[in-house]
Amino acid sequence: MIFPKLLNENDTILLISTARKVNLDELKYAISVFENWGLKVVLGKNLFQDNNQFAGSDEQRTEDLQWAINHPTASAIMCVRGGYGTARIIDSIDFSAFSTYPKWVCGFSDCTVLHSHLQKLGFASIHSTMPLFFSNPNYKNSVESLKKVLFYGLQILDNQTFKSHILNIKNNIKGVVIGGNLSIIHHLIGTNSDLDFENKVLFIEDIDEYLYHIDRIMNQLDRAGKLKKLAGLIVGHFTDMKDNAIPFGKNAFEIIQEYAQKYQIPTLFGFQAGHYFDNLSIILGKEININITNIQS
Repeated sequence: MIFPKLLNENDTILLISTARKVNLDELKYAISVFENWGLKVVLGKNLFQDNNQFAGSDEQRTEDLQWAINHPTASAIMCVRGGYGTARIIDSIDFSAFSTYPKWVCGFSDCTVLHSHLQKLGFASIHSTMPLFFSNPNYKNSVESLKKVLFYGLQILDNQTFKSHILNIKNNIKGVVIGGNLSIIHHLIGTNSDLDFENKVLFIEDIDEYLYHIDRIMNQLDRAGKLKKLAGLIVGHFTDMKDNAIPFGKNAFEIIQEYAQKYQIPTLFGFQAGHYFDNLSIILGKEININITNIQS
């Protein structure tokens, strides 16, 4: 696994959108934060393009992502927001220059497509909050978490002390962390960006899904032989889950726990990452070692 270098003052960070559209006013605060960190901010040529819900056409978003991948001096690429659209362009990207100019790719939600693709290619990346949320004071801890990872390589998963949860499946969790948004991970099965689950620790989170959808996704991962290969499972925020008029009968955590229990996968529930205020950064591709039996209440 290749880990890009940690950032220093005067390094360059590139801002692009591979998915939904955004405007300058929504990013001004985040740009000022990056500049206060001592970074040089460079915006993608097509960042503020508008094509229905997308940040420009597939061709324009591809152009910006390819430019960022090929950039010879930048140290990080920041996806400014999620939504949908990265999977539409990922197969058009040539990653050959990334080995020569590796960079931290940061973001979450739809950015899971990029994280998964980079994982397949052997590059670590950062699951983190994104510039769209920087101006909200509730995301202060998330922004600080990103800075600690980018500049110092420090993530809370290295702390090994978390709040206990009644659904935790206790045991040692040791392995390389992969994952991101559960719906995206499911969407990537059978593609060139499909994750290798063998002896990995899978992090998952999601938002705005029906509970039966969560069960269907977990069932698909199980039937595809993915879950039984895992060394561990870390479950983040499952925000704004929906139910039908006839209740499914379990919440999202209980659904996931049923599948984890089937293979006795060591599982940590309630990790503070995903679609919520506390979206703490995770270095995807890094090995962790957590003893769940020692988790503090």
